[in-house]
Amino acid sequence: MQPVIPIHGQNAAPQAAMHSALPAKDSVNLSAETSTATSRPLAPLQKLIVIGFMGGNVNASNTVHPEALLIRTLQESHPLAVHAAIFANRHGETALKTILQFLDKDKDGHLSDDEKKAARIAIFGHSWGASETIWLSRKLNQLGIPVLLTVQVDSVQKRSQNDEEIPPNVHEAVNFYQSEGLLHGRSQIIATDPEKTKILGNYESSYRQNRVSCAGYPWYARAFMKRHIQIENDPAIWSRIEALILAKIS
Repeated sequence: MQPVIPIHGQNAAPQAAMHSALPAKDSVNLSAETSTATSRPLAPLQKLIVIGFMGGNVNASNTVHPEALLIRTLQESHPLAVHAAIFANRHGETALKTILQFLDKDKDGHLSDDEKKAARIAIFGHSWGASETIWLSRKLNQLGIPVLLTVQVDSVQKRSQNDEEIPPNVHEAVNFYQSEGLLHGRSQIIATDPEKTKILGNYESSYRQNRVSCAGYPWYARAFMKRHIQIENDPAIWSRIEALILAKIS
């Protein structure tokens, strides 16, 4: 039986096709194996925890949006290697609790140092969801929990948050943005501690010539936030994000 994908929200919209740059590949075998060198069993790999955040006021169940579709694709393609969950960006606290539950292997309600060190986490989001991505990473930093990767797509800073400075518990961070629309994302992210965090890049996209379909979105979004939702629906962007996350599985 396939694991249930945690979806937090209501009012599901029609399903859309998700573009992927990589073919589905076999899930990582998480069962203990025997090393020929030592003849002792190897410890099972910690599942990769992937958390996605929707932009704006979008519910997590709205599968018109590629954020939700990517989470579904990852969980269905790699059920033995991935814990994946999608949230509305107003549910950051729920996302944090979900991560802590995933990491609490002995279910004693407390994370040991070993459980924290074993954490393998990737977080991504669009718009306000990108801002929530860094908020969540900062909360994990306060708890001493590492994050392998953060991805921001046209990040729009939420009130009382800082989506520019990446906390030192994040190993790698990448930022995708556009600057042509009335609503556009942050053009640069920086590492709080460059010795601990590698900024993979701040990548700008243009949609003056590159037409991206936003079918299924409300008319006002297509009229007033066209570029902002075009980058959200750009299959090239999500192919790169998927590849970055898949690289963290093995």
